[in-house]
Amino acid sequence: MRVVVADATPLHYLILIGSVNVLPRIFERIHVPIEVCDELSCEAAPPPVRTWMQQPPHWLEVLATPVLASEDSSLQALDSGERAAIVLAESIRADLLLIDDRAGAILAQRRGLAVTGTLGVLDLASHAGLLHLQDAFARLQKTNFRYPPWRRRETVRNEKCDHAARTKTV
Repeated sequence: MRVVVADATPLHYLILIGSVNVLPRIFERIHVPIEVCDELSCEAAPPPVRTWMQQPPHWLEVLATPVLASEDSSLQALDSGERAAIVLAESIRADLLLIDDRAGAILAQRRGLAVTGTLGVLDLASHAGLLHLQDAFARLQKTNFRYPPWRRRETVRNEKCDHAARTKTV
């Protein structure tokens, strides 16, 4: 079983587009620090996200963040959820960190963590046959999630190539 830690943003957008259910099918269990739960439950979070967090699924495991999060000066530019997710990922030796914040992802990679974000999760789910990327991107466009236009074209093109390859082998 892969050990996966998530920051708030990938969960937030996967909930909003109705695709959060792919997470346990890809990873089995997702670990989050308390700070991420707080972000997803706060008044500023959209109602569907707050509602989802009122009864989180069994595959979402909330863990206390090691004390190091507040002491590490290299993490101070990040918000508390991103800091906590990175420190938790390091402390439990996570195989993967789900994080969308570019600065947070770069810092996590520099610290030796493997990272992917919302788009990476959608791509993995597409490869596993759990969703169609074009549909997921259409739903994502209705949110305030931002990504470079070339990323959508490249990812959807890869999905079509994968689908064609699977069809030929059947």
